[in-house]
Amino acid sequence: MNITIHATFLPHTDPDASLAFYRDTLGFEVRNDVGYNGMRWITVGPADQPGTSIVLHPPAADPGITDDERRTIAEMMAKGTYAIITLAAVDLDDTFEWLQASGADVVQEPIEQPYGVRDCAFRDPAGNLIRINELR
Repeated sequence: MNITIHATFLPHTDPDASLAFYRDTLGFEVRNDVGYNGMRWITVGPADQPGTSIVLHPPAADPGITDDERRTIAEMMAKGTYAIITLAAVDLDDTFEWLQASGADVVQEPIEQPYGVRDCAFRDPAGNLIRINELR
């Protein structure tokens, strides 16, 4: 069996701000940008990994979500506790400096974690936590 990760989904609150962050700040390519009923799904990913994507989506697009659940999702997104993705970089310090200089919302500067990785953390425009591990 050969299973790979094809796509992961992160919610957005402002598709244009999310597009700018993932495309212009992180340097991901845009693979798809689809609008439907006033909502927008944007697929991005690293240019050298065409089989792996992040789909930025409206968080309440599921018709089965109640108004209370929508409020909970919005509150969790605002706190940065709803969604997370972990990326990796060969040079964590350069990556951190680039993101910090771009105005990205810094959560944690590069640090050696007690569980064996060196990483840093940012939040995207929707509040999603982005951890970046250093590749060793």
